[in-house]
Amino acid sequence: MKPSPPLKALLCFDAAMRLNSFSLAADELSVTPGAVGQQIRNLEQWLGVSLFTRQIRQVQPTPDGQAYWARIQPALAQIIDASHALRDRHNNNVWLNMPPSLAAKWFARRMAGFLESHPGVALHLSSSISLTDFSSERVDLAIRHFDGHAPDLDVELLHQDDARVYCSPAYIEQVGLRAPGDLRRATLLHNTLHPHWSDWLQRFAGIGEEEGRGIPGIHFDQSLMAIEAARRNQGVVITSEWLTQEEVASGVLVEPFAQRLPLTKGYYLVQPKHSILRPTVQALKAWLIVLANQPSNE
Repeated sequence: MKPSPPLKALLCFDAAMRLNSFSLAADELSVTPGAVGQQIRNLEQWLGVSLFTRQIRQVQPTPDGQAYWARIQPALAQIIDASHALRDRHNNNVWLNMPPSLAAKWFARRMAGFLESHPGVALHLSSSISLTDFSSERVDLAIRHFDGHAPDLDVELLHQDDARVYCSPAYIEQVGLRAPGDLRRATLLHNTLHPHWSDWLQRFAGIGEEEGRGIPGIHFDQSLMAIEAARRNQGVVITSEWLTQEEVASGVLVEPFAQRLPLTKGYYLVQPKHSILRPTVQALKAWLIVLANQPSNE
């Protein structure tokens, strides 16, 4: 039997090639950069070739290193995938990621329903405004707010979004909002998830971009804060129907105008392309699709 190369060194080499950095490879493997360098030197000694050229504060893969990694990387990925698949075969954990605003305003009051119907499942919910990286993060499914174009993912539309205007009933009376043009007297609450005030004002109120910039406004980096400000009579927010269902149902927020701006984006359920889902993940996916198609008052 042929002697095997040092397997620990192969993992360090793979991480250094993927991340193009010994330091980042060390962070991923929870070791020091010096340990990564030593493991790669061990591999170079075993192979009898240089895999990297080393300069001050910089390393670059050699042609031999590039060619070698191209041969071994698919095999290493298969080993990792097979190991995860075996470990997770009877795993009742499921990991779900979604934007913070959606997690707090739409999913939080519904998630107990999934656990009640699947009592043996442990649900792990994370939230992030950045796109999920399935290759490096522990995530089975994610809900993204985007246009649905992702060639490397399987994509399922949960909710086609539009931009709607909301404020409190008291704010309607305070400012005298009777027609879209009355927003000239209002405070506009902006948020990064729905940056659509300019388009809405031009289309429905006849307010051009320059005039719109003159309307007082408050800018938030999260929809949660913008919606809360609208609840507290601080202005008028433009956001998604999915994020205001509880407030609308209780009458805390209302739509002062019927006009709604169609969007090319929506909330999509995504997973890696052609991935084989464990039974618990399949159950969560099916439940989310049914949930998304229920009337908003359920």
